[in-house]
Amino acid sequence: MAKTLLQLAGADLTPPKLTDTAVVVVDAQREYVDGRLPLHGVDAALDNIAALLAAARAAGAPVIHVRHKGQPGGLFGPDTTGYALAPQAAALAGETVIDKGLPNSFAGTALKEALDATGRKRLVVAGFMTHMCVSSTTRAAGEHGFGVVVLSDATATRDLPAPGGGGIIPAAALHEAELAALADRFALVCPTAELVR
Repeated sequence: MAKTLLQLAGADLTPPKLTDTAVVVVDAQREYVDGRLPLHGVDAALDNIAALLAAARAAGAPVIHVRHKGQPGGLFGPDTTGYALAPQAAALAGETVIDKGLPNSFAGTALKEALDATGRKRLVVAGFMTHMCVSSTTRAAGEHGFGVVVLSDATATRDLPAPGGGGIIPAAALHEAELAALADRFALVCPTAELVR
């Protein structure tokens, strides 16, 4: 039976309590909802992000929103509706919002400092896209000394062309493969219901 590197290392794969975590929502923006990059399963993922945010706020867990900022007029352009956070994932007053320009939410931003200020070493990561910014941020978080939980049903992605012109890799398959890769070494991967009790 296949095992992850984390399982082979004897890692504790029990989901943490929200009270012991900081929540990072990556790029839950309208570009992925009604913009130029619609995602497979985005509405269900946003519903789960909303449930996560409600539970985190009730538990007093710090919430940080990361927002991709593109070029004016382009994808995620600050002058476009695609730049705005989706209503289900909107920040409340007092919650930190950090703009980024690269897939890794730590690159060129104050995310590390904002997380250090919370005193939390466990992160819950949700948002978009599974194979891109969620993956890059999760992998970088480990390099910064954070343990990460990725919520499998609070993220989503899109169809991609297969390399070499070999057809299409469906979003569902890409999503599943990326979650498996993260679960191998970089994160505990679980559905929202296992964390939001």
